[in-house]
Amino acid sequence: MKIQLIPAIDIIDAKCVRLYKGDYAKKTVYNDSPAAQAKEFEKLGFTRLHVVDLDGAKSRHIVNEKALHEITSQTKLTVDFGGGIKSDEDIDKAFMAGAAMVTVGSIAVTDPDRLLRWADKYGAERIILGADARNGMVSINGWKEDSQEALIPFLKKFIDAGITNILCTDISRDGTLGGPAIDLYKAIMAAYPDINLIASGGVSCNDDLTALDEAGIPAVVFGKAYYEGKIKF
Repeated sequence: MKIQLIPAIDIIDAKCVRLYKGDYAKKTVYNDSPAAQAKEFEKLGFTRLHVVDLDGAKSRHIVNEKALHEITSQTKLTVDFGGGIKSDEDIDKAFMAGAAMVTVGSIAVTDPDRLLRWADKYGAERIILGADARNGMVSINGWKEDSQEALIPFLKKFIDAGITNILCTDISRDGTLGGPAIDLYKAIMAAYPDINLIASGGVSCNDDLTALDEAGIPAVVFGKAYYEGKIKF
């Protein structure tokens, strides 16, 4: 299997949780300590970790930087961090707390020039464009708002600027265990074959990981399927 497997930790109130379709009212707590959960992933042999500050995404500024620092200081995992990164202060906080990369979504819609400046300042390889979609349109602000940007053409400006790490979540599938949006990811890869596309949302079993691998998708983020015991490593 060539696909890179990236476990996810979503944080609310400094706890490891998962939502259903991004609905904050449909929350399940899986571990009271994100750092302890990160250590479990490290013991399994993973080297990457995707961390989302859901409080930050809702509040529009970083909230759980302490939890991020606990993860990065207690493990050797390469952590990418997202959720609420809207300002120069936010992105500095994330890197100061030990993130190797940041995932930025809403700002790409609301202030794309700022994102391009960050890519110049910190290096495009340390920026992951979070392009989360509902019905083919990019969604922002913790998935509470749908923009007027169609997903695939929206990516071009940033890819042309050298941002080739793209995390795409099909919101309608996130947390549902309903299977990943393979056709969507294939369409993105067909349009931009040289990007490092990270699929997210809907992974339900090991067969889903195999299907994404066979489709040529470079990487996948998974969460609920692991926490619910649906996939084994």
